[in-house]
Amino acid sequence: MRWIADDPDPATRASLQQLVASAMAGVPGADDELADLMRSPLRFGTAGLRGPVRAGPAGMNVAVVVRTTAALAEWLRRNGHGGGTVVVGRDARHGSVAFAAAVAGVLGAAGFDAVALPGASPTPLLAFAVRHLGAVAGVQVTASHNPASDNGYKVYLGDGAQLVPPVDTQIEELAAAAGAAVAIRADGPVRSADPLPEYLERVAALPRGAARGLRIALTPLHGVGGAAAVQALALAGFTDVHVVAAQAVPDPDFPTVGSPNPEHPGTTDALLALAADVDADLAVALDPDADRCALGVAEPAGWRMLSGDETGAVLGEHLLRTGRHPDPLVATTVVSSSMLRAVASARGARFAETLTGFKWIVRAGAGLVYGYEEALGYCVDPDAVRDKDGIATTVVAADLAATLRATGSSLPARLDELAATYGVHATAQVTVPFTGGGLPAVFSTPPGGWDVERPAPDVLVLRRGAARVVVRPSGTEPILKTYLEVVEEPGPDVTAARARASAQLEALATETREWR
Repeated sequence: MRWIADDPDPATRASLQQLVASAMAGVPGADDELADLMRSPLRFGTAGLRGPVRAGPAGMNVAVVVRTTAALAEWLRRNGHGGGTVVVGRDARHGSVAFAAAVAGVLGAAGFDAVALPGASPTPLLAFAVRHLGAVAGVQVTASHNPASDNGYKVYLGDGAQLVPPVDTQIEELAAAAGAAVAIRADGPVRSADPLPEYLERVAALPRGAARGLRIALTPLHGVGGAAAVQALALAGFTDVHVVAAQAVPDPDFPTVGSPNPEHPGTTDALLALAADVDADLAVALDPDADRCALGVAEPAGWRMLSGDETGAVLGEHLLRTGRHPDPLVATTVVSSSMLRAVASARGARFAETLTGFKWIVRAGAGLVYGYEEALGYCVDPDAVRDKDGIATTVVAADLAATLRATGSSLPARLDELAATYGVHATAQVTVPFTGGGLPAVFSTPPGGWDVERPAPDVLVLRRGAARVVVRPSGTEPILKTYLEVVEEPGPDVTAARARASAQLEALATETREWR
């Protein structure tokens, strides 16, 4: 009952009151639902807070947002940033308007210069704005590619990167001590700023080649990045762009897809159909907040989406081959393909491998020119956006595809060249359910016959010959995630090497499904 009294939102307060009444009346399931809503509060995960839009400390709602923002404001004050500028952005999900208004209002009331981006905006724009406006922090209200029922809260610090431990736990502790949400002022002054023109100008300058003859099929998947992506492409000289009409306008229900995650089967079907219909040269899917980007290509068997690792390698090679940095660094995560390491070595670049998440990738070291993770995230301009950026990636991918097309080549052909030069790096992901609390048993008793590394308490890296398996538990579900890679030596017969690698990968997947 204390949470109900402290909730400033009449709608969530009323829903909890009704649920309490149902539980007291013995309505089946009401007790369990109430317990679920009131369980432990949302925690900062790999990319901020995320959860269902619902009442209670375990959901995304105005009370949780107000308390979290008050905690962020207190942390900033304690660390010498009181009164500084904090930028606030949002996507178009359910609750985003109210949540963003609460964030800005609390910050303004706490004495900060609260700056709201106009309307629904892509997450990369918020990351850009933090550094462009000299802010001490930024907050983006978004759940990225999560289901339609979710929303989230992503925090960037003054360096333009997402927060990392111990800052996340410090803010969580301050939120727990923040007191009643209804007593926290959320009516402070807020001003607006629109850095989109500067962001688009920066992105449009990314291409390294002169070719612009390219037809592009694009979908924002009902998200907020479509208009900005089309503008960025046009400013860069790519004007032959066809957008999936049914998915062009932001819609928080994502009505035409089962999942708004472009990694999931079926999500990009409409995009690939459009690409085939218009005879496109490249297909691009942005996730709903436009920080991720998936590429589709035409092959003799038809259109298909590239894996995150395929795109990661081909873009990394392109940026290194055309770059001008005297001592470049590229980075990827421990769960991503190792091909980028081989490419970097051949190009005389430094390479770093980090834990999962762009908050680690962008902190890999000085001279970073590129970073990626297998889950369709690419940072192609770290000096401007210290996070993954689907819009900038779209422009860089168009530059590469147009350059290849002008020479009679293609992205699939370039992938074959990389495989012939650096070997076939075949990757896959297997998820295995497990029961019980704590870490799965495989962490205490790793399988025999493997060399074992532990880059973090909840991450295992297993190596056996040319095979590698990275194991980590999900942060949100009782499942074990295993990331598999096998490498076939470079050679001219790429087709045969891919077949051998695929067979090895399937055998490895069968083996890992037995781990718990």
